[in-house]
Amino acid sequence: MNYKLLPFTFSRISSKEVLVNELGDMMAVPKGTVNAMVTHSIDTKSELYKSLVANFFLTENTIPALIDIYAERLVEKKRFMDDGTSLHIFVLTLRCNQNCIYCQASSQDECCHHKSMTFETMEHSVDLMFKSPSNWLTMEFQGGEPSLEPRLLRYGIELAEEKNKTEHRNMRYVLCTNSINLTDEVLNICKSYNVLISTSLDGPSWLHNKNRGKADSYERVVKGIDKARSVLGHAQVAALMTTSELALDYPEDIVDEYVNLSFSSIFLRALNPYGLASENSNWDTYTARFIAFYKQAFEHILFINKQGTLLIEEFAAIILRKMLTPWCTGFVDLQSPAGIVNSVLVYNYDGYLYASDESRMLAEQGDFSFRIGPVTESYENLIYSKKVREWSNVWSNELLAGCSDCGVRAYCGADPVRNHTTQDDKYGYRPTSLLCKKNKAIIEYLISLIIERKDEVMPIFKTWLQ
Repeated sequence: MNYKLLPFTFSRISSKEVLVNELGDMMAVPKGTVNAMVTHSIDTKSELYKSLVANFFLTENTIPALIDIYAERLVEKKRFMDDGTSLHIFVLTLRCNQNCIYCQASSQDECCHHKSMTFETMEHSVDLMFKSPSNWLTMEFQGGEPSLEPRLLRYGIELAEEKNKTEHRNMRYVLCTNSINLTDEVLNICKSYNVLISTSLDGPSWLHNKNRGKADSYERVVKGIDKARSVLGHAQVAALMTTSELALDYPEDIVDEYVNLSFSSIFLRALNPYGLASENSNWDTYTARFIAFYKQAFEHILFINKQGTLLIEEFAAIILRKMLTPWCTGFVDLQSPAGIVNSVLVYNYDGYLYASDESRMLAEQGDFSFRIGPVTESYENLIYSKKVREWSNVWSNELLAGCSDCGVRAYCGADPVRNHTTQDDKYGYRPTSLLCKKNKAIIEYLISLIIERKDEVMPIFKTWLQ
């Protein structure tokens, strides 16, 4: 039969050829299958052939019989592009009450008041946020330490609530805090407006204190977490960690700490090359060690889940959602077209709009490459500016050399900001990209688990995606 090939990529993982089509559907097939498909020597009466046709890898017609379903599913994967920017980050201040050894935000001493957003900037920023066509708007308050500016926090939320009386958007509020300064005033704001607390915990007390540069940081963070849970409810407090160089040797201890504190999820987050973290002595070594750290921690997480305790690894859950469900994800780092502008905008304390959280971090190092413009400018002039249009040439991994033919491209994203930061080139060069190396290693590791240990891991993964 004269069949035709539909677009797909492939890689060799765990003695299999893993095929991935444009929808993110994956098939693990015997070695030699791709060659047989391309040379038209595959047995067209075999079950393998029927599966390849049914899963949109081959078609017996020039226009596949179910092309409408294929098209609708592809649209769903890219739905975020039509929805408009939904995540809006408000950097209230660079003031901070900790001294993290890896600080990526170039935080300042908490007495440094000239590094805070003005109320006028907040007004313009909220007005700009509502220009986004998205029906779902998340206001995420960051710093520094945003809880040091409770009046500004309340003012921003109240402005949004008042404006939403006529806009009728679905609003969500997130406070990213180290939980050191969760005063009654701050928690009252959070309770009044159903604000989610996103805190950070790097592991056991000795590790957390070392990372934060404070001898009592762990004690105060746990106290803040407990207080927030008692006021807001257990489900309103989430946490993530940052893997310092010191943390790389203690994956299981870190995971156990999250279990001990009754968290149901953990985000194993690598260092990013911004702020103090950019001074890491050897990024090649760190990346290799982080991949090993991630796998060891993940195996421990699987063990904990098999013992009956739910613990979701959030980065894996995002990848698995792209891999095992028909839906797109809101995680900006793994989107194509890239999440910058399309899914996230940052309203910085300095009165300017930035393309992403990392973009405003670059600005603190004197690099304004991804500063879009002042928040007083019109939405159209900002979002459709010449600068943003130039970024759009390099923000789709389907069009980038080294990405377009990657076997796991459908589960990854494009990141011109990181490319610019580490390679001085927004287009980027995949063979030497450490972000590419890390993401690809983790994605292929998850695929290998599904291939080799399907009966063991799939029940756990399905629970994570509910």
